[in-house]
Amino acid sequence: MKKLAPKIGARVILEPNWKITGQILFKNGVKRYFRFSNLDLNTLGASEIAKDKDFAAYFMKSMGYPAISGKTFFTDELCEEMNSKNDVHAAYKYAQKLGFPVVVKPNGGSQGIGVSKVFTREEFYKAMRFVFIKDRVALVQKAMEGKDYRIVVLDNKVISAYQRIPLNVIGDGISNVRKLLDKKQALFIKNGRDTKINQKDFRIIQKLKRQGLSMNSVLEKNQQVFFTR
Repeated sequence: MKKLAPKIGARVILEPNWKITGQILFKNGVKRYFRFSNLDLNTLGASEIAKDKDFAAYFMKSMGYPAISGKTFFTDELCEEMNSKNDVHAAYKYAQKLGFPVVVKPNGGSQGIGVSKVFTREEFYKAMRFVFIKDRVALVQKAMEGKDYRIVVLDNKVISAYQRIPLNVIGDGISNVRKLLDKKQALFIKNGRDTKINQKDFRIIQKLKRQGLSMNSVLEKNQQVFFTR
């Protein structure tokens, strides 16, 4: 494809590490994508890349958009299949290089499932094990501070924008954290949301612990506690 593209005035940008995904830039400015044998004749290539956070970040950077630094690491089984040394221990060394805290997440997936912000070695390995239950590829990224916005663009127009607020509870001076989470879950059900709060999720426990709290802690009135930052 790289050899043929110049004959029609096009250019191919190949992702350099794995060389399985690429962008085709036509002389009229149109961009098309491919991943393995999935070509972008019907945007399949682009959607395949969008599902892969690492590849998506690479092409965003190539087009001049800011993207968070990160690197992918694999289960032991996948490392053996690919003859790669990018295992969980290499991931920890990379996290040390980035500097804690770091974010650990599945390279695929959406809606924040399996995403952890970790501060210590123990939390890091626990988060990696959590990711590898669902995905064979984990992405380790530098943690960024700020507000989280989701923007939907259709035909070059912004049609929706909203701020994502992390899971949180507000104290009433009477109820403990466990009870407040029960009330939050009931509110989700009432509002028709399918969000399920797993009170045994290690990320919730870790977040509380870092704030000197537990599930049995009674929050002061109007005291707000976040669980996923």
